Amino acid sequence: MTAPAPARATGLELLDPFEAARLAGLELFTEGIVEGFLAGLHRSPRRGFSIEFAEHRMYQPGDELRYIDWKLLGRKDRLYVKQYEEETNLRAMLVVDVSRSMAWSGDPARVLSKLDYLRRLAAALSLLLTRQRDATGLIAFDDEIRAVVPARARLRHWHHLLQTLEGLRAGRGTAAEPALRRVMDLLRRRGLVIFISDLLLERELALTALKFLRHRGHQVIVLHVMDPAELDLNGPTEARFEDPETGTGVTLRPKDWAGAYRETVSGVVQAWRRACRTSGIQYHQVTTDTPFGLALRRVVARPAGLA
Repeated sequence: MTAPAPARATGLELLDPFEAARLAGLELFTEGIVEGFLAGLHRSPRRGFSIEFAEHRMYQPGDELRYIDWKLLGRKDRLYVKQYEEETNLRAMLVVDVSRSMAWSGDPARVLSKLDYLRRLAAALSLLLTRQRDATGLIAFDDEIRAVVPARARLRHWHHLLQTLEGLRAGRGTAAEPALRRVMDLLRRRGLVIFISDLLLERELALTALKFLRHRGHQVIVLHVMDPAELDLNGPTEARFEDPETGTGVTLRPKDWAGAYRETVSGVVQAWRRACRTSGIQYHQVTTDTPFGLALRRVVARPAGLA
């Protein structure tokens, strides 16, 4: 008997309905002024309105009556307003790391790999941004740029983002700088850049690119994704540890090196946190055993955005 063909992936399976519902009360505010349009969650220095129609959406209290589609009211007996391509509070880019190290999980039976966790975190963030009418795009990279999705504010565009995230696979090495510099081509006006990675990369090169984005007026957020097993060195009496991207390895006794390892990891995390915060970049460490809905609530807890 021939097995039925698997259902075509829509990307929606990235978001559990319960977890998606928990996002309903969240709002991602940006600090300072972003160059968006219309009154909304973010202050805008611009005035203006695009004439390119995008889609209808349900009327919300506070919407201007002149944008109500009265003809649609007659047909559907509900209030809808016309939304335009540039009717967005800000433009945001999610820059995600799909290098080989992201495929790792310390306990695959219980904990998602860093890449699978990243997919869900990015899906939830893009949903959050789309719900508040913010145009959202995506850049995925390993040692090259693997996917580029320009920022759009349409709901169907969010489905396209999910399908792209679902199709991402772990690649080779890591080179974040080209991807971060590509953001400059896609965000012509000041906006929001969310960089999601395990940060196993050339720190100074990545920081230089992140600082450049901040200097150009973008709000920059770094989400440092780590597996719980990366925080401590555990294992059998003797074990071989191998770099998934370079193949180099070392054989040692975990018990003998556990203290030095823990201190080194803590130092790396603190170095990233200090470097980001002294440059006006928001940093947040996220472990893959944290429910992504809870992780989002923690990182958007402050009105200024992610901390």
